[in-house]
This record gives sequence, structure tokens and C-alpha cells, in this order.
Amino acid sequence: MADSTTTVSVTGVSPLTGRTEEWMEQLLADPEQVAGLVSEHGSPVNVLDFAPLARNARELIDAAAEADVRLGVYVARKANKALGLVRSARDAGLGLDVASHAELRQCLELDVPGSAIIVTAAVKSRPLLEEAMGAGAVISLDNGDELEDVLELARERDEAPRVALRLASSDPDLRPTRFGLTAAAWDAALADAGVAGRLRIEGVHFHLDGYSAADRATVLREALAWVDRLREGGHDISFIDMGGGVPMRYLDDAAEWRAFWERLEGDAAGSLTWRGDRLGMVDPGADRPSPTVYPYWQRTVRGEWLREVLQAPAGERSTIAREISERGLELRCEPGRSVLDGCGLTLAEVVFRKATSDGVPIVGLHMNRTQVRSTSTDFMVDPRWVRPASAGEPSPAFEGFLVGAYCVEDELILRRKLRFAEGAARGDIAAFVNTGGYLMHILESASHQIPLAATVVREDGEWVRDGIDALA
Repeated sequence: MADSTTTVSVTGVSPLTGRTEEWMEQLLADPEQVAGLVSEHGSPVNVLDFAPLARNARELIDAAAEADVRLGVYVARKANKALGLVRSARDAGLGLDVASHAELRQCLELDVPGSAIIVTAAVKSRPLLEEAMGAGAVISLDNGDELEDVLELARERDEAPRVALRLASSDPDLRPTRFGLTAAAWDAALADAGVAGRLRIEGVHFHLDGYSAADRATVLREALAWVDRLREGGHDISFIDMGGGVPMRYLDDAAEWRAFWERLEGDAAGSLTWRGDRLGMVDPGADRPSPTVYPYWQRTVRGEWLREVLQAPAGERSTIAREISERGLELRCEPGRSVLDGCGLTLAEVVFRKATSDGVPIVGLHMNRTQVRSTSTDFMVDPRWVRPASAGEPSPAFEGFLVGAYCVEDELILRRKLRFAEGAARGDIAAFVNTGGYLMHILESASHQIPLAATVVREDGEWVRDGIDALA
């Protein structure tokens, strides 16, 4: 048995130390409480405290206000499935961006007014459109077929739904996108459909891949010019929505981030990652060295990043901020992970220690790789390691990898090698910090009929099961 109740040292061979919140540190400093959560709810368990959400959103709103711009923050519902997210966004006076009928219905059932909702689902069913129209939510139209569907419903219901048009930039220097249509294509589609009086076109909406402030400024300039033409055509445009992609930092230490990629570049022996995986590395000196890995450290985030967007030039002796303000427009955004920064962590229990047939040490966790992963190739934050009194006898120190429950050779929780300075014991608990935005839920899978992770949320100082688990 473990001879003390303590946290122990586990880091990457090339460390990547995660940023944490005070509530996380308080929880991790109490191994028996950590063990109790795993015992009660199973492994893994997602633990959420949404208190930082309002603060993170306020940082964006205040940055916009400094530039005399009204900012509407519509939290990306898809970033975390907990109903607690909806309540926290509602109570903070924020809007919700929904990507499915279930998400819309949950928001409405939790008393989020339709006027505070935008429907951005990539595929929109008729029931979704019907409920969105009935609730008075804005529907972001992506293509001509959606336009046709909404016009058909408008005729049937004899009402003019609220819509935004999703703009695909025509700038040749930007990456092509599958989302939206160019302004010229929309102009032609609207003319052909004869939408006058049948739709309330209230906004221009766009979605960009990546996190570049300069790219957003480019499309905002394009959107502002299109707003002017739409207004000339009789449409009462009140907002531009620049979608998500607001950056955040998982790591405080830029030097650790850069050092990892520099070491990986020179790692001819493949000693830093699983089987020498390069993690898609292209340029080790760049802020985003790999296009397949989220930039876990970024130079500018949230408020500072938004200031860059708004201060970008727009015409002679003007800025994006001034052009938005002078037109009386509201700027909107749909952040996910950046407003959920600091809101969650994931706990998983050690069930075995062994080595592969060629001698590589591995530690098995009661979880699978989809339960702490987004579309990024790897989760680039070192776990925190908790050793409750009930843990078994730890092994000697070693370096190795974390593996999960799926019966495939490539079932790695992290693809980076870790250093277990105080060994690993059965019953140890790995804590993956700052997983609240996307990392818990965007790819989670119940393959092998293994149940999904429980979701617990802090309410009035207590950890309680979130209602989304009962719905599931």
C-alpha cells in the first residue's frame, strides 16, 4: 500500500506544464476527495467548475468595449455537453451557439430565450429549423439548399424567420473553406429566390479555420463591405458574427513549448514519442509547429488577441473597430475552449503496469483516448498524478507511456513519453487538467460498449452529477 497520501511527480520527458485554476489545485491537493470522485462515478470522470466562464467572456467583452465595439458572446454549446454550461452561460448573460436539435432544445428547456441563440449546425434537419423559427433564434444559413428549406417553412408558417448568411471569403490568400458561400454567390441566390419580405436577414456570419487575428481582420473587411451592399438592398443588418477560434493557452511557459518541438526535431532515436511519432511537425520554430496539433501555447489570447483584430486597418486611416462602430453593428463571436479555459479536468485510474513485447514500459488507464482528445493529434499537457492512500505499492522510477481501453495497438492516451520519477502504482489517479473545452466530449466514444465518462459539476460547493448523463 502507498505509505502516504500525496501527489507525485509525473512529467513529460520534455515537460509541458499545464495551466491550472485555484479550484483544480485545491481538488488535486486532496487525494482522498479525488479517489472518492473516481470511486463514486467510475473512471474516467469529468469534473467541472464553470466559475471561470463568466470571467473569460468578460475579458473579451471588455477588450471590445475599449474600442467602442459592442460584443455579443455566444458560447459554443458543442464545446462541452454538460447542462451546467448552459446554465452558467445563461446566468452570465451570454448567448448560446447550438450545433444540433438536441442542443437547441436543451437551451430552450433551461430558459435561454430564443433571441439569445444562434443555430450554426453544419447539417440542419427540418425539426431543428422548425423549433429554431418558433423560438425566434437566428439561423445561420450555409448554402442555397438551406435557404430553400427555410423559405419553404416561412411560406408554410406565414412568418419571416431570423437568419444570418454564412460568408465564405473570396480572398485568394486564405485557405479554402467548405462553410458558407461567397458574397457574390449569396447575392445571386437571394435574387433568384426573391427573399424580399420573406426573411429577416439580420447578420453576416463566417467561420475560419485556425486562430489568426490577421485572417479574421481580412474577412471582417470583406463582411463590412458586403453589409453595406445588403443594407442598400433593403436588409436590416445588425451584426457580424466571426464565429469561433478565439485562442487560449494551456501552457504558461513558452520556453517549454518551444523546447519540446526543438527536441523532437533532433530526436533521431525517437525517444520523446511513441514509436518516434513526429506529431505532424513542420516548423519547430513556429508558434504552431504542427498543423495537426492545437497550439497549446500562443503568443496572444482572448482579450489581447481581440484587440489585434479590432485595431487592424480598414481603409485609409481607419480600423476594423471604427468601421464596425460607425455602422452601428454588433460584433459577435462563438468561443468554445477559450471561455471554458480553467473549467474542467478529467480523472482516470491506473489499472496495470507492464511492458510491450519489445520492452517499452506502459501504464494502463481505465479510459480510452477519445476521452481526452479533440481533433488534435495529441493532448500536449502533462498529467498531474495523485496517489491516494488506497493505491498499491509503486514501481521503481521509469519512463513510459499511457495506454487505454481500446483493443488496438495504437491506443495511446498521450503519444509523448512521460517520466515517472516516483514510479506508478495500481490505484494511482491521472488528472488531465483543463479539458473542459472540447477535450472531454467532442470525440468521446462508447466503443466496446464501455460506458461514457460520468460528468460531475460543482454546485453550491458540492460535486453533483450533471443532468446530461441522465438524458444520455
